[in-house]
Amino acid sequence: MLLVTVALTPGTAVGATPSPADEAGPDGLDPRITEIMRKPEYRNAQWGLLQSDPANGRVTHSRFPEQFFIPGSTAKLFSVSGTWKTLGGGHRFETPVFAVGERSGSTLDGDLALVAQGDLTMGGRTRPDGTVAFTDLDHTYANDFPGATLTPENPLAGIDRIAQQVSRSGITRVDGDVIVDDRLFQPQPVLDPTPTPLIINDNLIDLMTTPGDRAGAPVRLDWRPKVAPYQVTSTVETVAAGKPTAIEVTASADGTRISLSGTIAAGSAPLLRVSPIADPAAFGRTALIEALARAGVEVTAGPTGPNPVARLPRSYGDDDRVAVYTSPPYAEYAELIFKVSHNLGANLGICLMAVEAGGKQCMDGFPVLAGFLDRAGVDRKQAELLDGRGGNPVDRATPRAEVQLLTYWTRTPEAERFREALPILGVDGLLADNCRDCPARGKVFAKTGAAVGLDALNNRLGAGAMTLAGYLDRGDGRYDAFYVGVNGASTPTADTAGVLAIADDLAVIAAHLQESTAGRTAREG
Repeated sequence: MLLVTVALTPGTAVGATPSPADEAGPDGLDPRITEIMRKPEYRNAQWGLLQSDPANGRVTHSRFPEQFFIPGSTAKLFSVSGTWKTLGGGHRFETPVFAVGERSGSTLDGDLALVAQGDLTMGGRTRPDGTVAFTDLDHTYANDFPGATLTPENPLAGIDRIAQQVSRSGITRVDGDVIVDDRLFQPQPVLDPTPTPLIINDNLIDLMTTPGDRAGAPVRLDWRPKVAPYQVTSTVETVAAGKPTAIEVTASADGTRISLSGTIAAGSAPLLRVSPIADPAAFGRTALIEALARAGVEVTAGPTGPNPVARLPRSYGDDDRVAVYTSPPYAEYAELIFKVSHNLGANLGICLMAVEAGGKQCMDGFPVLAGFLDRAGVDRKQAELLDGRGGNPVDRATPRAEVQLLTYWTRTPEAERFREALPILGVDGLLADNCRDCPARGKVFAKTGAAVGLDALNNRLGAGAMTLAGYLDRGDGRYDAFYVGVNGASTPTADTAGVLAIADDLAVIAAHLQESTAGRTAREG
């Protein structure tokens, strides 16, 4: 899911009479689905629909299958699939630290260099069992949607482990500096949010405000990760229960001075906001120097200031490696990206594909993605992408292309792992709150997508796209691939509740598709 203003795809509205272009399957469309599509919100909208059996290609339902739709975050199916197959689902990122200089006893006369490898979380979400933690509404969406929460893991866990390894290597003093080597790839601003080679806590500062128990009572503020020179202040006030909660976050140009202002209602749940880390490399350098101090390693260089990349050598010797942090496998990161619609992680995949091909520019990842789609049997002329997340105005995909990609995965050894990495209806991720009590709960596995912006002319929200693509459990151990999406819907007001209602309509349509599919399988069996 994402909030972005986009141009709408022109097309024919779905009305009471099916269009000649509607290639409905022989058994017709469930009337409950047709009723949803005829709601006032969709009067000027266009629906796309495709459902097929990957085993034999049999199409159950098809509506505008080869017309471009704004994909929203279902575009992540393309970027994550390409990254998964390029790196391998079992790929682990190894982030090393090298001692550059001469060692005399426990003193390093030189620098420590952390060589960033594009690890999405650097241990900041890793559970004790090695899996990657997520919440159903991720902290990366905290400024856009209410209810975002934090995972309990320490965002600096990977940095702390590296510092402890440096200490165990016998170094207790660094007469030099600590440097983040972020030369893996060049950040590309067209990818928004922009990936960086070193990422800690999604390049965000988390800001949690807890109200007092009555109007005027003190507000409690907590924030993380606490790294110098970042400072956070708050003038937020507790107001009476039921009064509006509105908290604004502002930051200095370098991002290090953050302030919160506004109100929060007494007795309400704690409210999470986030502020971007403007210089991830400098932030990582300071975080590592502070972690080294906690591990008993003294660094003579000051902990704050710019990252001195000019001091880096051209290469490193294997014998100089004094620490390494090893990530969970990429399949765990793919699950995180899919479940919470992690925009930074999806864009990062484009850069990682470029690096795998020997490039330094993230745009070099698109030819790698194109090659994968060709091998996967996806007609890539039916997709247009300028990012990995589905947030660029140029992004388009047809229902056919998305279903072709989903079909490809069913023929691989990792079919089950890929399917279960998607949000599961009524269970987890961005489908956790949809259809929790319906028969299809736990039987729809699908990536969500949205592209929404303010319609200032009519004081409402325009849903450029709401999409859903994934798998329907047939009930016989097989799964149909499907896509359902709508472009050009409108909400009654400017309240985000209208967007959530549209998302719920798509989830309900998917549920009806699954129920009909399972019923048909039972009859045929």
